[in-house]
Amino acid sequence: MTKTADYTVPGLGKENGEEIAGLLQDRLHALNDLQLVLKHVHWNVVGPNFIGVHEMLDPQTEEVRGHVDEVAERIATLGSAPSGLSGNLVADRRWQDYPLFKASVEDHLAELDKVYTGVIEDHRQLISKVGDTDPITEDLLIGQVKALELFQWFIRSHVEKISA
Repeated sequence: MTKTADYTVPGLGKENGEEIAGLLQDRLHALNDLQLVLKHVHWNVVGPNFIGVHEMLDPQTEEVRGHVDEVAERIATLGSAPSGLSGNLVADRRWQDYPLFKASVEDHLAELDKVYTGVIEDHRQLISKVGDTDPITEDLLIGQVKALELFQWFIRSHVEKISA
């Protein structure tokens, strides 16, 4: 079983390519987990405003699935083998499993806000690590953070309390 090729992208160096691919694998796991969580919430959200949240989550899930594919293909382009295997995700992840099943809109959105915060913060940390070495990966991650921050705003707008 081969996990790395004898090459990486021109101008990066094999060692840097493997290091960045390894860092991206963590992001791949996080994005795979996020798309599963979004679908889980879609199926289990109940109560007032159910349909609005239910329908809001499908486009988010689809875009995050696109992010998954982008990250996996970047890992492959860097000369490493991306893992989309659930066993690897569970074994390697640093975060707790999503805690809710059937629950209210407000409860689910409060938890989703936490999930988005974790994914965005970790993406931003990786942006700062790869920026000087690999601007292509940096650009990919910046685009993803832009979309994830927008989705988090959608989530927060549903539960935001307006003070008088």
